[in-house]
Amino acid sequence: MIIVDAHEDLAWNALTFERDYTLSVVETRSREAGKEAPQHNGHTLLGWPEWMRGRVALVFATLFAAPARKKKGIWDTQCYDTFESAHQLYRDSLDYYLRLEGEHPDKFRRILSPTDLEQHLEEWEGEQLDEPKVGLVILMEGADGVRDPMELPEWFDEGVRILGPAWSGTRYAGGTGEPGPLTDEGRALLEVMAELGMILDVSHMTEEGVLEAVDRYDGTLIASHCNPLARLPNSAKPERHLSDRSIARIAERDGVIGVVLANHFLKDSWTASEGRQAVTLDEVAAHIDHICQIVGDVEHVGLGSDFDGGFGLDKVPQDLDSVADLRLIGDKLSARGYRPGEVEAVLAGNWLSVLGRALPEG
Repeated sequence: MIIVDAHEDLAWNALTFERDYTLSVVETRSREAGKEAPQHNGHTLLGWPEWMRGRVALVFATLFAAPARKKKGIWDTQCYDTFESAHQLYRDSLDYYLRLEGEHPDKFRRILSPTDLEQHLEEWEGEQLDEPKVGLVILMEGADGVRDPMELPEWFDEGVRILGPAWSGTRYAGGTGEPGPLTDEGRALLEVMAELGMILDVSHMTEEGVLEAVDRYDGTLIASHCNPLARLPNSAKPERHLSDRSIARIAERDGVIGVVLANHFLKDSWTASEGRQAVTLDEVAAHIDHICQIVGDVEHVGLGSDFDGGFGLDKVPQDLDSVADLRLIGDKLSARGYRPGEVEAVLAGNWLSVLGRALPEG
């Protein structure tokens, strides 16, 4: 069984902390001992050997930068104060993936088309390669790097296949901590996305924006990394999570929701003072099960870990040491009565179905 993880912040970490994701988790943690990276982002959960060991065949790899008003300190270098600087930072993130693939063609491959996906899966399922590649589907998180909707074809031609209009509030949509609907520019953005065949990611959008997008957008849509609000009633940022209504509407549009694996997304009111031992993978299974119960099947939920996105080892369930352990979530689902085919759908199959129908022909 392979795994698909729908949200990993590789470029942001490489550009902010110079993390080298060709190395193992153990080596990166050793190299960063006593340095700034673990203080600000925790001990890494990602590394190429761990992707291999955990059979994580494919990840949605993000382009991300934050507005300057969200800057956390001098170390927080990927922040923009104009749309031009946003454009450059997002471009830098994309260039990182182009270099990663170019410098390590034996380890990484961008997935751009159904043909790429088919070939990639054949390598993972076959016996001809001892170590297949990690597939990268490029996801733009927050759309302020797009200076005008009409420049979207350029990003698409460069390999961006998924776009989320919001992180915080952007010119295109309200977002986490900054509520608001889709803007007129956001509606124009969705029109161009639909023409191109891009996948819309509604993560970070407020419920108002999500519900409008579900009704308005003609193309494929997902929530790459969101959890059910019903299990987090005391969240300080309720707009960051999905109401049962939004979950149902996303499923009606044949979308998939990726469950985030940060403890504060899993256990209501969790704080770091409780320690990671206060959360187990049973909580992950409970969030997955909640989505399944709302929509009535297992076809609309997957994993969207959000590794290494602002948290590390000290803020994930005690059963996890790295991305290699994502497969253990399957054991928890099996213990709840999920059949093998259903477990496989959650761990990979649902995301593969989205890509199979949404990726453009090469």
